[in-house]
Amino acid sequence: MKRWLPYAHSALLLALLMLVPLVLCSSAADAQDYSSTPELVVGTKEAPPFAIKSDKGEWSGISIELWRKLAEQLKLRYRFVEASSVTSLIDGLKAGSFDVAVAAITVTPVREEQVDFTLPYFQSGTGVAVPIDPIANWMPVIRSIASIGFVQAALALLGLAFLVGLLIWWFERKANEGFSGGLANGLSSGVLWSTNAMTQRLVGGAAPTTLPGRIIAIVWMIVSVIAIAVFTAGLTSALTTKRLHGLVNSIGDLSRVRVGVVQGTATEDALSRMRIQYRLVASPAHGFEALQKGAIDALAYDRPILAWMIRRGNFSAELTDVTFEPQSYAIALRNDRALRKRLNIALLEAEQSEWWKDIQFRYFGQAPN
Repeated sequence: MKRWLPYAHSALLLALLMLVPLVLCSSAADAQDYSSTPELVVGTKEAPPFAIKSDKGEWSGISIELWRKLAEQLKLRYRFVEASSVTSLIDGLKAGSFDVAVAAITVTPVREEQVDFTLPYFQSGTGVAVPIDPIANWMPVIRSIASIGFVQAALALLGLAFLVGLLIWWFERKANEGFSGGLANGLSSGVLWSTNAMTQRLVGGAAPTTLPGRIIAIVWMIVSVIAIAVFTAGLTSALTTKRLHGLVNSIGDLSRVRVGVVQGTATEDALSRMRIQYRLVASPAHGFEALQKGAIDALAYDRPILAWMIRRGNFSAELTDVTFEPQSYAIALRNDRALRKRLNIALLEAEQSEWWKDIQFRYFGQAPN
């Protein structure tokens, strides 16, 4: 047995020497430098303030600057290629025309099945822009007055006035000459009195004289004051809200107006799920043009982009308080790319830095929450 020990030691030493290159190769793989990889084709599209193209063809914006930061950290070589829409970016990734897509790209279940995404770097939602033309803002008031709810409320008040007038006529028809003279004349006198009492416009004329008639008259005067006050307060509040904020004050209002949606966006899918009819526009700029021309009543799109365009553009529109369909922006990649993990790590580091806060402050004009 002892004579075999030298051979065993030699075999063990040889095995260790063979493992050293493997360990070194593994370490080198973990510290892979992507500068040696082929140049990446990065697809993007105009979506201010996330992707902005200057007159000279140079790109800037939140998403663009974030990508440059990550690419610099990972030593990536790349070039930008412009696409016409987010759909074109996704299709380009699937076809292999793009390696990466950077813009205001929303993560959706359908897109997740087609391509890969990094961790989200921005949380937002769908906003709604409406026109602020003074004349156009009176249209909601006119529509409110002509609405079924308003007509029903008015008919209810008239119905109460008619019922009280009928009771007054019934009890006063034999004892009060002001309510006599046949069914048509007496009943019309009763309804006229109840209407005048409801609107507090009593200026003389026939009045109830019997005990039942006076009791009904007293009760009606009290009830009518309350009914008119409630009706007036509700109507004033509704018309003021409509006048100040336009047609859209909640998600439910979208089903009653002509909504414009940019074709191929996540908002289109969201409105389809909510069974809200919409009209397609080619781009947000076309949507604002449709608003100004009166072709649509509201434009639903990514809230930060709408806010940016209204603030920087010459669009006669305002952003409502309505926000729905939470959205997450992320960088899209071709499926099964090993680069995704390293991008995620670099992305998390960037989001926790002061640099990221400065970028958001620069484009949005306020510190991020």
